[in-house]
Amino acid sequence: MHSSRKASDTLIEMTVAGDGEDSNGLLLENNSNADSELPGNSEGLSSTESTCLISNLQRIDRQHQSKDSVFFRDGIRRIDFVLSYVDDPGKEAERKVERRKEFEKNLEQSGLHLETEDKKESEDGKTYFVKIHAPWEVLSIYAEVLNIKVPIKENDMPPAMENPFHCMLGAFRLPDRVMHPEPDYFTAPFSKQRQELYLIHDESSFFSPSTRNRIVYYILSRCPYGTEEGKKKFGIKRLLNNGTYAAAFPLHDCQYWKKSKDPKCDSERYTLYQEWARFVRFYKEQPLNLIRKYYGEKIGIYFAWLGFYTEMLFFAALVGFICFLYGLITMDENMSSKEICDPAIGGQIIMCPLCDRNCEYWKLNTTCESSEYSHLFDNVATLFFAIFMGIWVTLFLEFWKRRQARLEYEWDLVDFEEEQQQLQLRPEYEAKCTSKRKNPVTQETELVLKRRTFQVFGKLFLCWMSIMFWILLIIASMIAVIVYRLSVYAAFASIMENNQSLEPISGLLTPQLATSVTASCLNFVLIMILNFLYERVAIWITDMEIPRTHLEYENRLTMKMFLFQFVNYYSSCFYVAFFKGKFVGYPAEYTYMFGNWRNEECDPAGCLIELTTQLTIIMAGKQIWGNIQEAIYPWIWNWWRRRKTRGNPENLYSRWEQDHDLQCFGNLGLFYEYLEMVIQFGFITLFVASFPLAPLLALMNNILEIRVDSWKLTTQYRRPVAAKAHSIGVWQEILNGMAILSVVTNAFIVAFTSDMIPRLVFYYAYSTNEATPMAGYINSSLSVFDTSEFKNGSEPLENPMGYTTCRYRDYRYPPDHEKKYSHTMQFWHILAAKMAFIIIMEHVVFLVKFFVAWLIPDVPSEVKARIKREKYLTQKILHEYELDKLKEKLSCTMNCVDVEKEVKATAGKVQLSQAMA
Repeated sequence: MHSSRKASDTLIEMTVAGDGEDSNGLLLENNSNADSELPGNSEGLSSTESTCLISNLQRIDRQHQSKDSVFFRDGIRRIDFVLSYVDDPGKEAERKVERRKEFEKNLEQSGLHLETEDKKESEDGKTYFVKIHAPWEVLSIYAEVLNIKVPIKENDMPPAMENPFHCMLGAFRLPDRVMHPEPDYFTAPFSKQRQELYLIHDESSFFSPSTRNRIVYYILSRCPYGTEEGKKKFGIKRLLNNGTYAAAFPLHDCQYWKKSKDPKCDSERYTLYQEWARFVRFYKEQPLNLIRKYYGEKIGIYFAWLGFYTEMLFFAALVGFICFLYGLITMDENMSSKEICDPAIGGQIIMCPLCDRNCEYWKLNTTCESSEYSHLFDNVATLFFAIFMGIWVTLFLEFWKRRQARLEYEWDLVDFEEEQQQLQLRPEYEAKCTSKRKNPVTQETELVLKRRTFQVFGKLFLCWMSIMFWILLIIASMIAVIVYRLSVYAAFASIMENNQSLEPISGLLTPQLATSVTASCLNFVLIMILNFLYERVAIWITDMEIPRTHLEYENRLTMKMFLFQFVNYYSSCFYVAFFKGKFVGYPAEYTYMFGNWRNEECDPAGCLIELTTQLTIIMAGKQIWGNIQEAIYPWIWNWWRRRKTRGNPENLYSRWEQDHDLQCFGNLGLFYEYLEMVIQFGFITLFVASFPLAPLLALMNNILEIRVDSWKLTTQYRRPVAAKAHSIGVWQEILNGMAILSVVTNAFIVAFTSDMIPRLVFYYAYSTNEATPMAGYINSSLSVFDTSEFKNGSEPLENPMGYTTCRYRDYRYPPDHEKKYSHTMQFWHILAAKMAFIIIMEHVVFLVKFFVAWLIPDVPSEVKARIKREKYLTQKILHEYELDKLKEKLSCTMNCVDVEKEVKATAGKVQLSQAMA
């Protein structure tokens, strides 16, 4: 073969090169492993190559790869995967040695080439490294098994219509060589018997490194290593779990801060770092095709989704900022805050004490500044923004479907079904299997875990009871925070009223706001602690359920974690939005929690400013903590592990040792990234009516998030095993559910948490001043209470001014009315208006949402045409290939009537495919 001849020539050139560093970056030194066996399996090497290899190894005493080398000692065979292990002096030592010996023997029998680096060659003197190379024969077999699509012809479809703003966006573009590292081809599933069809220029580089490591991992996950306890054991995952191997990972192709010296290495990691992973490139587009080529489709689709989400956030952030500016500009025109701040109005209104006994009467104008600031978020623009976000969510999800469909075509995922690697049985499941059955679809024998009915129901009961226990624990912690708010609220009210030193900030820092800020911070700390604990519980519960496949495992864990995080993060916001200040009662009949703590009241200007405070602290705190955890923790950990290698020569710290010292990304690495973003998505949709700046905060965080994720993946983590994915999976359904729920929550926030509906009812039904219709609104929203009617010792200890009446926030009749302290008709009008508003807003937004979803097709027409063209072309090429083969066969057997019939049938297929196109 041509590749064999090339390999032999390269080995001869290495020998002639002599001492020093050759063109491949190899250093020739004394070999301490002179008596070690030949590197790798000699299957696939010709006898000439084997003789040349032996003679070369006899002449070369020692070879150490340079820091950038990703090849075997021969400089030809690429390292596709690395296994590492250390000597174990424990009781399991002999068994682990036997497992490794059997496993590696079976790997070689499967056609893989192995080369072992002795522990003496490693930096720590303890770790062995087994390097694995997949030759062409193995790659071609498993490429067909995994249905990997490869190029058959250059794409002849005209490019998509160019964006008219393309020239204006030049500053945000990356070079074409980075955005499109490979030409655009029509592709077809690989078949070993039809290799002439494919555009194979060089067998060694035909399959990309990510495809190669995916194939090798597929073999590793299925390779047996013996029989234990009467069961056949196999798979690298189980060997990692039982400590037989310490790590298994593919190699990065070079160091991230400089290119490889090897001309055969593309240095894609360096390119990704320079063009993508540095924060100074935050304004640049992402090189999605290069990400997909280097890391695989599963990671590529995550960054594509995150980038698209960030792009769409720009429009939400822009509209939200305009709404905020509207509130800022009209702050001085707000009649409610004017009346509160007016000494003749707010200065004359005496409010009832904020707590029992220790609090005093206070004047309404002491909340002047907080009422002014509440107008920033509680104004007419709030309603517009809530409706806008309901439509924005739909546009985001529908346009993402279109972007996803385009990526499916461009990344050869159109006919993708969850690949066998994803659907293969989990080792933990197989270990429990005790019987077999025939699959009704494939007719193949498969392992089955037989479970008794009481076991199934027992585990389900235990699992869901554990989940309910943790959810109840969250509710208990929230109640604890509420109790804290109630108890501290009285203390803050008492301190701020009597402390003269707080006089300068008393207008801004009200007892309500001080309580809300401290309670939000406490709640955030509790959220982080519960998250840390529950994460481990959720994994334990899912492990106990023994899911059959990896996909099933991930979906179950996703639902458990999301349900818990939903309750954990949003419960306090739901409390402030829908419960605080709604069940207070009135001074003669206050409502008490557990009979001890009086329920909280909202600020006279409304509860919306407190919801804004709660949302800001939790959302911003989570984002800051998340970025610190994602960036600083792995950096410190890797620095600690690498601290001993600083004094070593660069050429002695090999590529596999460098990657071994990095963090492991893990199978659930993307799970946590998606979870973080989906929780953020909830903050900017479920409660956005209370905080129009939430999308802006999310936008700034995501710009940083993209670069932090790319930086840690490129510099701080081992290269993940490439995996395919055609969508974001179950997260799509979760986003759809949250989008529907957000319409309901925002409608309730506008109706019940903000003061918009009460103001509109007053404006249209109760205003008596035509010149300034909102004049008198504050007086209308406050009821009167006779101070002599305090009960249960709730009256203040002191009343030096002798106040006979005080005001409180409610719509009740005054004490001299025959229906005293009963709700007025205005209360029922407002309640009816709130309910009507909720129904109308929900129906309007849902109608627009579903119309927009129907109007926008999930797959662009251009992509549909390209898919049809590729299918037609593939069928045509395959049929013509079959026709040519049959014609050759016919020329050898002219008298064979059957072959002639087959030729005619094949020609008919070609004509049919042309007619269908």
